[in-house]
Amino acid sequence: MPIAELTRNAVDVLPAGALEQKLALGRPLRVKLGIDVTSPDIHVGRGIPLQRMRAFQDEGHTGVLIVGDYTTRIGDPSGRSAERPILSDAEIDENAQRYLEQAMVILDPARTEVRYNGEWLSRLSYADVVRLARTITVARILERDDFAKRYAAKEPISVSELLYPLMQAYDSVAVEADVELGGTDQLYNLLAGREVMEHYGLEPQVVLTTPLLLSWDGEKMSSSIGNNIPLLAPPEEMFGRTMRIPDPLLEEWWRLVAEQPVPEGDPLEAKLALARWIVARSHGEEAARRAEEHFTRVVREGQAPVEVPEVELPADDPVHLPKLLHNHFSISTSEGRRLIAQGGVRLNGEVVEEIDLPRARLAGGLLQAGKRRFLRFAPA
Repeated sequence: MPIAELTRNAVDVLPAGALEQKLALGRPLRVKLGIDVTSPDIHVGRGIPLQRMRAFQDEGHTGVLIVGDYTTRIGDPSGRSAERPILSDAEIDENAQRYLEQAMVILDPARTEVRYNGEWLSRLSYADVVRLARTITVARILERDDFAKRYAAKEPISVSELLYPLMQAYDSVAVEADVELGGTDQLYNLLAGREVMEHYGLEPQVVLTTPLLLSWDGEKMSSSIGNNIPLLAPPEEMFGRTMRIPDPLLEEWWRLVAEQPVPEGDPLEAKLALARWIVARSHGEEAARRAEEHFTRVVREGQAPVEVPEVELPADDPVHLPKLLHNHFSISTSEGRRLIAQGGVRLNGEVVEEIDLPRARLAGGLLQAGKRRFLRFAPA
């Protein structure tokens, strides 16, 4: 595989010429990617550096996937205007398991070495942490844009946040990384890894960054914002979310996600083809076909899906509709009220204007909220 394939879509490959030197060693390289488990999903945007790891794996190199179970307890401050909230141990463990399942949508399990950074970070003594802290100055850390802005605005920066890039860098020491991958927002952390590795007497890693994927709202794709497409989301949801991409972003999505040129011709057909590709990668061709049929029927033609989940009738009488929408569709009660007021809720195809409905009216009925949410009530 030409080196251009390994570095496809890369923004930075640093330092210049170092990757070629690593490849010339004639041994499998250790290609590291660290992911903190701050949310339960890996989305297609975070899959872009995973795709680079897969390219290295296809050439016989080892992908070292670092699950940041320990660094998640601090929280990566990259691009943040405030300190991240701390998750519970149970949340971290659950997210870690889901991350691994989703990462293997893209990676080759046979060439993936999975490591948890709690394995080594939890063993560091206080003296070890002090030694690690000596590898970089506070002035150097404050050069980071996010820290610099918060410091200039006199906003709080915790010492734990200052330590974060050093902990991530120590991961590279622990696994003896040859190459580290990450988004462009991780450039500082990845470069810090080079400095720390040299301090510990190791050959510094090569740094390879990939672009951040813009979502349909023009913002960076993010699980916390909700403008994301998780790699193991239900096929119909993946398809529908992909179809929200505006036409001007199609070329970028094809280039970064599918790693193919955008098909010529009708943008709608190009978008449908991309949605099929994204679903098929995660769930297979048959799931992609069914997802497209669902999208055509429900969204484009305005019909109910072929299969609608049936639920028991609520016990209350009358039934408070905003509460029902919250229970079944995870819509907040205030959002539910707005949806009803805007004519976005239908029962058996007719717009519902009331907030409270007689229980008998719901029996056996088909409820629709917005364009894509449906459920059917059991008969009385």
